[in-house]
Amino acid sequence: MMREMPWRGAGVAVPMFSVRSEADLGVGEFLDLKLLVDWAVESGFHLVQLLPINDTSVNRMWWDSYPYSSLSVFALHPLYLRVQALSEKMPEDIKKEIEKAKVQLDKKDVDYEATLATKLAIARKVFNQEKDLILNSSAFQNFFSENEDWLKPYAAFCFLRDFFDTSDHSQWGRFSHYSKDKLAKLISEDSLHYDIIRFHYYVQFHLHIQLSEAAEYARKKGVVLKGDLPIGVDRNSVDTWVYPNLFRMNTSTGAPPDYFDKNGQNWGFPTYNWEEMSKDNYAWWRARLTQMSKYFTAYRIDHILGFFRIWELPEHAMTGLIGKFRPSIPLSQEELEREGIWDFDRLTRPYIRLEHLQEKFGSSWTYIAANFLSEFQKGRYEFTEDCNTEKKIAAKLKTCAEKSMLLDSEDKTRRDLFDLIQNIVLIRDPEDSKKFYPRFNLEDTSSFMDLDDHSKNVLKRLYYDYYFHRQENLWRENALKTLPALLNSSDMMACGEDLGLIPSCVHPVMEELGLIGLRIQRMPSEPGLEFGIPSQYNYMTVCAPSCHDCSTLRAWWEEDEERRRRFFKNVVGSDALPPSQCLPDITHFILRQHVESPSMWAIFPLQDLLALKEDYTTRPATEETINDPTNPRHYWRYRVHVTLESLRKDKELKTIVKDLVCASGRSCPPGGQEVASNTRDKQQVASSREKNPISKPLSGVPQKGTVAVV
Repeated sequence: MMREMPWRGAGVAVPMFSVRSEADLGVGEFLDLKLLVDWAVESGFHLVQLLPINDTSVNRMWWDSYPYSSLSVFALHPLYLRVQALSEKMPEDIKKEIEKAKVQLDKKDVDYEATLATKLAIARKVFNQEKDLILNSSAFQNFFSENEDWLKPYAAFCFLRDFFDTSDHSQWGRFSHYSKDKLAKLISEDSLHYDIIRFHYYVQFHLHIQLSEAAEYARKKGVVLKGDLPIGVDRNSVDTWVYPNLFRMNTSTGAPPDYFDKNGQNWGFPTYNWEEMSKDNYAWWRARLTQMSKYFTAYRIDHILGFFRIWELPEHAMTGLIGKFRPSIPLSQEELEREGIWDFDRLTRPYIRLEHLQEKFGSSWTYIAANFLSEFQKGRYEFTEDCNTEKKIAAKLKTCAEKSMLLDSEDKTRRDLFDLIQNIVLIRDPEDSKKFYPRFNLEDTSSFMDLDDHSKNVLKRLYYDYYFHRQENLWRENALKTLPALLNSSDMMACGEDLGLIPSCVHPVMEELGLIGLRIQRMPSEPGLEFGIPSQYNYMTVCAPSCHDCSTLRAWWEEDEERRRRFFKNVVGSDALPPSQCLPDITHFILRQHVESPSMWAIFPLQDLLALKEDYTTRPATEETINDPTNPRHYWRYRVHVTLESLRKDKELKTIVKDLVCASGRSCPPGGQEVASNTRDKQQVASSREKNPISKPLSGVPQKGTVAVV
């Protein structure tokens, strides 16, 4: 498929949980991928992209809907199991239970807890009837022998999680520290709980069978199944239990302030101990990729910047602002003193003056000062020991709120207190008191503003040196050590998610390693541009109008009138007032820009494709958002409001999409080479374009004199 250069293809992106079919139980299932592949082929697509599909059952509640926080990087999520396919001889009472559950769980959004509980309850009933038949089969024995290295610890972990009622393995007494001897006892055939262990084997076996069937179907149809490799693992996971030496458990992973969140992000994962990982040539990573390649032909490397450097936060942080890059070359005490910077206590402690308290808290400042702070100099305050971290502040605030002692809302008070504790200029390295890191956006702090001019100038210069210059060679070397281990572990095509604050070394390294980058039009990587220009994208890229971490095309269009006008003027090329809603012809224009781009792949979220037809835009656009990166407790539950079976029957939408793909010169799967407009209703198209002249051919470069949508 890739031999004729420059080959270009197109694809559709949708989370597994968002898919809806007539057969599913409240959530998309692996076997639904066969229907999705059929629809993709009929629409001219060569690729189907998913979000991570690993088990995330850490908290055993809806928080686990977050697909990037895995319980195990090897185990598949039981949520995606099709229980009807567990047995060819399903008892009638279980069949009736399944039919009843289908009705109860057929909701607008995913009910994560009810769906998972229902599936596991049904699976247990089938397991109890067929366990010996399945677990003694040659197919299961082969699966077990190929996967026992991760499967045994996973099953033991799930048992202990349920037994102790927590995934926090530090609370498991003598089982807190993993060993092969302890594992052998936990999974022993003589144990009273052996059937519980075997049940986890059984579920993973069937998930493997079902996903393998879907993956093989995609390969036969010429469709690339693209997976997602999360940058982190949950702090309370099988992997941190079995391989604690590979993780820095006293830290947390996130991202500095960027397009997604002006306060930065804190994902809660421990950062990696790359030095330890390198000792066996990154065997843990290589095993992950080998496992993924059983099902996928391509994969997205989540937050590829993390392989150059990771934004590391202290474990006690809740926000993503007060972090540092790891690895990085810090500012040394000697270097700072040479520049006349010497008062490190003043620069590293929260700078809290009386006027700051009065300004933020008004008349309640005395209550805040009495309960959270102590006055160590006249008019100068510091946090007391019991609330000198973000987590401690949040815990104390919760207690105050429960006692109805707060004048303002808990959220507002927390934000204001966090502003105070973040009001620093330098971060002292907790492992070496003579090393310092400039706080991100330090110029925005009153701590910085109150410094003398000499200190300000020195610190500004060192800030820009730290973030944009001195690290480049170090980060390049780090990526060239870690990324090849991933890339050489499989034959899968690798795509890197290179959004956010991008060091200048990233794109040259990706080019050197043959990695495909990501371009989202609203997040251009070029400085000075508000909107990316798809016609100028590099060939080694995936282009898309939106992604799961931002609002859909329709929602983005509707949420900001001024930005909408600028886009209409600068990209569409019209001075007219743009429509307030993203009409199908607006969508068609933007999607056409992308398919006509030089990018190797144009991959569209399914929601953006549905916006091509007015029938599918009745649901409020904001309800189609998959993730809100500013909310660490976002519920990932979006479900497409139309079934795959219905989409397959919609010839008009498939024709519009295939017309876009094939007319752009992109490859269509076998049987889809003819331009779809040959079969299109000419009168309907003519009528549509009379009403919406924006659908006239546009090259993807900003145009002048384009007639506005009316």
